[in-house]
Amino acid sequence: MNVLENISKPSKEEQKVAKHSYNALSSTLKQIQSDKAEIEIEETKEKIVLPLKALLLLEGVLKAMSEGKPISIVPLAAEVTTQKAAEILGCSRPHIVKLLEEGFLPYTWVGKHRRILFEDVMSYKKKMKEKQKKNLMDIMSFDEEIGLYDS
Repeated sequence: MNVLENISKPSKEEQKVAKHSYNALSSTLKQIQSDKAEIEIEETKEKIVLPLKALLLLEGVLKAMSEGKPISIVPLAAEVTTQKAAEILGCSRPHIVKLLEEGFLPYTWVGKHRRILFEDVMSYKKKMKEKQKKNLMDIMSFDEEIGLYDS
């Protein structure tokens, strides 16, 4: 399954349902005292016991959907290909290979193919975003110093 290609923005109807569900789930979760909870599917009357962490994750998914944000859930231990890592980071696959070979991202070999932990890709992405933010702040500070930018 190609996860990144299946991600899409929730429809207006999905956003509306998610907002209603988020509000209900959020208020319900505040009352749960255990590390698990039983829910019931109305259509089938089937009862399911879920870990509280799963319900908290669902709460986050519903919140994001209600705000119209596209979402995807990937297990952190999942390994991705160099192509997937490139898609996640918004760069070319050869650039990812260069990052791997220069030691910026750890990887393993599976046969003739490199695999990167999803968690490592996301950590690298976060570091790059922080570095971009710092660089922008430095540029703004420099512009202020020389009188090109009014704060």
